[in-house]
Amino acid sequence: MTQGVYANVIVDISQEKLDRPFQYRIPDELKGKITAGTAVIVPFGAGNRELAAYVTEVTDRAEIDPAKIKDILQISEKRPTVETNQIRLAGWMKEHYGSTMIAALKTVLPVQQKNKTPERRRIRLLVGRDEVAKLLEEYNRKHQSARARLVAGLLDADGVLPYEKAIHELSVTLSVIRAMEQKEIVRIESETAYRNPVNREGRHREPVVLSTAQRHIAEDILTEYRSGHHGTYLIHGITGSGKTEVYMELIQGMIDLGRQSIVLIPEIGLTYQTVSRFTQRFGQRVSVLHSRLSIGERSDQCERARRGEIDVMIGPRSALFTPFEKLGLIIIDEEQESSYKSEPVPKYHARETAEELASYYGASVVLGSATPSMESYYRAEKGEIKRYELTERLTGGSLPEVYVEDLREELEKGNRSIFSRRLQKLMEQKLAAGEQIMLFLNRRGYAGFVSCRSCGHVMKCPHCDVSLSEHRGGRLVCHYCGYEQPAVDRCPSCGSKYISGFKAGTQQVEDLVHKRFPQARVLRMDADTTRKKDSYQEILSSFERQEADILIGTQMIVKGHDFPGVTLVGILAADLSLHANDYRAGERTFQLLTQAAGRAGRGSSPGQVVIQTYQPEHHSVRFAAKQDYRGFYQEEIVYRELMEYPPSSHMLAVLVLSGDGEKGETLAKELAEQAEAFAAGTPLRILGPTPASVGRVSDIFRHVLYAKCREERTLIALKDRLEAFLDKKEGRKEIVQFDFDPMNLY
Repeated sequence: MTQGVYANVIVDISQEKLDRPFQYRIPDELKGKITAGTAVIVPFGAGNRELAAYVTEVTDRAEIDPAKIKDILQISEKRPTVETNQIRLAGWMKEHYGSTMIAALKTVLPVQQKNKTPERRRIRLLVGRDEVAKLLEEYNRKHQSARARLVAGLLDADGVLPYEKAIHELSVTLSVIRAMEQKEIVRIESETAYRNPVNREGRHREPVVLSTAQRHIAEDILTEYRSGHHGTYLIHGITGSGKTEVYMELIQGMIDLGRQSIVLIPEIGLTYQTVSRFTQRFGQRVSVLHSRLSIGERSDQCERARRGEIDVMIGPRSALFTPFEKLGLIIIDEEQESSYKSEPVPKYHARETAEELASYYGASVVLGSATPSMESYYRAEKGEIKRYELTERLTGGSLPEVYVEDLREELEKGNRSIFSRRLQKLMEQKLAAGEQIMLFLNRRGYAGFVSCRSCGHVMKCPHCDVSLSEHRGGRLVCHYCGYEQPAVDRCPSCGSKYISGFKAGTQQVEDLVHKRFPQARVLRMDADTTRKKDSYQEILSSFERQEADILIGTQMIVKGHDFPGVTLVGILAADLSLHANDYRAGERTFQLLTQAAGRAGRGSSPGQVVIQTYQPEHHSVRFAAKQDYRGFYQEEIVYRELMEYPPSSHMLAVLVLSGDGEKGETLAKELAEQAEAFAAGTPLRILGPTPASVGRVSDIFRHVLYAKCREERTLIALKDRLEAFLDKKEGRKEIVQFDFDPMNLY
């Protein structure tokens, strides 16, 4: 641990004050005892008032004249607080992911509303019934009718009356209430009226009877927790196997122990159904945090959590930073989702950050998925985390019947529609039977890759085994190593002229559905139809109430939703994500196809799934059709190890952003030279630099280089080396961002 000479501190834990930390000298007797998050006492301002402060960073570099820097007085004696742990976590994120401390603090510290939070007032009767009778007699005799109305109203309300009711319904003025308050007949009480974004409608639901497998998982994790072992656990359960019921049993166990829980979900679109299930079980002690809430609503939820008024917080990635004082459990549902990786700096991953945060509180982390990330399954295989399996559907139903339709054969037989003949026939049957259908357009990664519709051949980089991207000017480019070749107008494998990028969208699919099935009621769920605050909930509620026959959408419709009426899922163009120019393409395709297939047959009726693809022989498609994660993992991990991709190795992406393309390219080359020098004599491999896949955004030029190494610590050391190099370049306007094990290609 670096002892450091100086400490940067903040004296106000609010995001508005974070742009101005203050620097103090660490006296000799405190050196080695102060780290990020330590609460200290400092002399502040001209009068040297003694204030409590939090250390954000320990450093050897003075930011002002050392002669003007004051000494820290002492370490605060108060016990570690939520704020202490938040700042510790920010310090860890700064070191682990590469960012400024200010950026990390603004990520971790909850939003605080500047405006005064509304208060709820009430009037309480302070005298007994015998005295009330005398007062009523006196007020009536003296014709003090307002006082009489107030006392009578308080009697009817068992001694406590809302202030607004007294003013508006009983027509009692504030002066009357104050006069009675002075005589200690009544008292005005107030409490903060925190906004609550959770819709409380819905009847209470008793806990379901857990299966033997579910009960074993919950009891095992809780037993280990009570014995002092706070680990990380992976629940690998097929779609519909009841992972959520296990989560709720674990949360109940935490509540019984006086502990609080955070439940992370990958997207806001999942909030509606998830929150509904949890509030039916835990009632008023559940809340949500996500970006579609107003600043005031988010601020209120954080304050309610801080005050211990909430047992369960549900939300996407940022809900991880809920200021719970007694955190016992963090659940990450659908843990494989890329949305758990932050795009803004610091580019943290919620899974890794949750484990670090849990270590501060002695909390446990539970990861759940039907299709675990390669990273989590790899760790389970190595024995680093404990894995549980759920292999049966909770309803007792079976997994859906899956058909894989080869679009090459459809083209040969003259079918140029986006719907295979089998899918069209099944849609006709389901609509006639009054059953529901989901059509999933797999658009992830669709931009750029080039494939042949006749034979399925995809244009790939010969050095990186990822697909080449089509650029203007007739070039095919690899965005890992910079390899280029001319675009093609004939398939190099079969000679067909049907080789190009795929162009289709959900709106086009909707138009074709209306044309082919005019009687069908159709809903579309994509980025265009979900812009309004409550649009997710409105669309999903409508489909759940069976007000539509067909739901069309992108990946947001296939993640975690439970619609018992759906008996057919059509997966259109499975290949789009299969050949994204990204080493994770096979994994993401398998996950999406498996999740999509899992939406069918969750009720009492059996389900069917149609996967449409140009490459039915690809291992991602084959194993998704069989819902065989183990088979997929064993084939995919061989490829990852061969190419030194995560999880068997680690990657660091270094992204250079510049308003001047030449200067950005020059800096990227300088960083690559520094990286090559650092890598000399080590197993570290450097790729690039190369223009990013999207080379310019809003007139900002983007260049990227990659580093690979089996030891993550080596990549962190490389990041430190590059940061030190950048610190010496005074006047630099280029922005450099670091991303470890990136989820998406730059």
